[in-house]
Formats: sequence, structure tokens, C-alpha cells
Amino acid sequence: MARIMAAIAILLAAFFVLAPDLATAAAAAAAAPQSAVPAVFAFGDSTLDPGNNNGLATLVRADHAPYGRGFPGGAATGRFSDGKLITDYIVESLGIKDLLPAYRGSGLTVAEASTGVSFASGGSGLDDLTAQTAMVSTFGSQITDFQALLGRIGMPKAAGIANRSLYVVSAGTNDVTMNYFVLPVRTISFPTVDQYSAYLIGRLQGYIQSLYKLGARNFMVSGLPPVGCLPITKSLHSLGSGGCVADQNAAAERYNAALRQMLTRLEAASPGAALAYVDVYTPLMDMVAQPQKYGFTETSRGCCGNGLPAMGALCTSALPQCRSPAQFMFFDSVHPTQATYKALADHIVQSQKPKT
Repeated sequence: MARIMAAIAILLAAFFVLAPDLATAAAAAAAAPQSAVPAVFAFGDSTLDPGNNNGLATLVRADHAPYGRGFPGGAATGRFSDGKLITDYIVESLGIKDLLPAYRGSGLTVAEASTGVSFASGGSGLDDLTAQTAMVSTFGSQITDFQALLGRIGMPKAAGIANRSLYVVSAGTNDVTMNYFVLPVRTISFPTVDQYSAYLIGRLQGYIQSLYKLGARNFMVSGLPPVGCLPITKSLHSLGSGGCVADQNAAAERYNAALRQMLTRLEAASPGAALAYVDVYTPLMDMVAQPQKYGFTETSRGCCGNGLPAMGALCTSALPQCRSPAQFMFFDSVHPTQATYKALADHIVQSQKPKT
């Protein structure tokens, strides 16, 4: 029976895995000297999208100022933040490269993509309706792109890379927030949010199984954040600098509990798989409750717009801007600042180190 020796050294900041001998082709590829994790592949939404939407006819784009004001060179690459994303910290921590590029970025070579790339698309979700409404890439099409990349890399190298790489997945927030709470288009098909959550988690299970069939074994799957604390949510409920929307946060917690159970069952049924649940809810709630601990002075408003609902095409340099994004938890009405991503990574470094 194939065995997997996995050591989760730093979740979200790093994930070191020694993969098993699961196939002859993969074993042949693994014979050559290489790092424990040769590549990182990301799937999901805007939290992992470094610019895949730049060429799409969608409003969900971040390839313009003020996005990227804290990025090296002040470039608006398409990342929905003032700087780096969590996946950039992952590949840097693993010593693979400085940044995780967008699969649809211009000039990307097969050689560069074979050490990791993000297929994520801002505005996407687990429900195809979410992506179709935003006119962005569905989760299924992201997997199709990954399969195409493996074909371009060619066997047996592709098999070895697929088997040993880390797969980062973050999706579901857009589905729950937009389709159920903001524009409740899914309430007819799913009378309760828990029913919709079950549908989403079922779809996620199918996507993970599709990646597994393509050779993926090592996954980090993010749960939902406290959606009731997003600036856009608080604005819609006229909470200002007050508390969060409690029932939405409670729904996110139930979703996360169900997600964790699904991952446990799926891991047990998938030989050689390591499915790590990543808790982003707890550290983000801690940032809301104790902002000074992280150097934040503002957790209720986005830096872009400084209180106005703004994200994507609606976040422009014409709107009011904060002077120091590092003191803000959110850069726009939905997306974290680089400082939040860094603080989140630091938190998970401490909480997810393997016990010895």
C-alpha cells in the first residue's frame, strides 16, 4: 500500500510534503534531485488571483491603481490588494520563486509555469452561477487549464510535478456572500443557507477529486472568513465601525465545520492524499477583536474608498485613499491588505507547526 509522509511545516506560508511513490512515471521523475515541493498551484477566487482576470471583459479586475501601490515597483498586476497575496508568501517561503504568477499572464513560459502558477479568477466560486454572473473563469475551467498545462509540460515530468506539488484552494466566499446574502438569487433553490453550503461543499469535493485524478495529492483548502465582518457587509447593514453581522458569521462557522468533516472523509477515501483544512476564520476574527495586536487602526473600512463600497472596477484612484494601508485590515470593501495576508501567515506559522 502506498504511504504518504507529509509534514505541514507552515500552512499558508509553507507546506513541505514528501510524496509517496504512487506511479512509475512519478517515481522516475522523482529520482532526479528536486525540492520536496516542486510547484504550487492555486485555484479559486480573488484571494488567490494574481491577474488572471486582466484580459477578461469583467468588472472584477484589479489591474489598475490604486491596487498594487505597495507591490514591488508599485505595479497593479491584477492582485486584489495593495501588495502580495498569501500564495506569493508560500512560494517565497518554499524557496521556489519570489511570486506566484497568473496562468493567463503575458509571457508566461512552460518552464516558469511548471514551478507553480495560479489559475484562480477573481469573482469566481464553487457555484458556476457565481462565475457566470461576474463573467470570469469557473472553477471547472481552472481545472481544465491545469490539465492543459500538464499536457504542455509532457510526461513523465508532468506526473512527477503533479504528484509532489502543493494545491492551494480558496473558494466559497463569493458564493455565500453574493448569491445568498447580498443578492439572494439562490434562496429559491436552497431555502436555507446551510442547504446551499452543503451544495457548495459537494461541488468542492468533486473538484478536489478531479484534481486527484490528475495526480494531485497534497492540498491546503481554506475555509470561509468571517463574512459578516467584511466592510461591504457592514456597509449594507449600516454598522459603520460597530460589530459584525452575527448570523452571517454563524453561517460561515457552520460551513467551515461541514467542510472540515468532508475533507476528513475524503482524505480517508483517497489513498496517498493529504487534505489540510486551513482555518482563516479564527485569526481574522482575532484581528477584528484585537487590531492593535497586528498594528491595525481600522478594521471596518477599506483603504480604497475609505468607507465607500469599492472593489474591482469601482476601486479607483479618484476615490479617497488611506495614507497607510499597513494600518488597515482591508484594502477595498472585500479584500485584505498585504499586511493582513502577512499577519495571517504569521498566525498560521505558529498554530500549524507539526508537533514533535
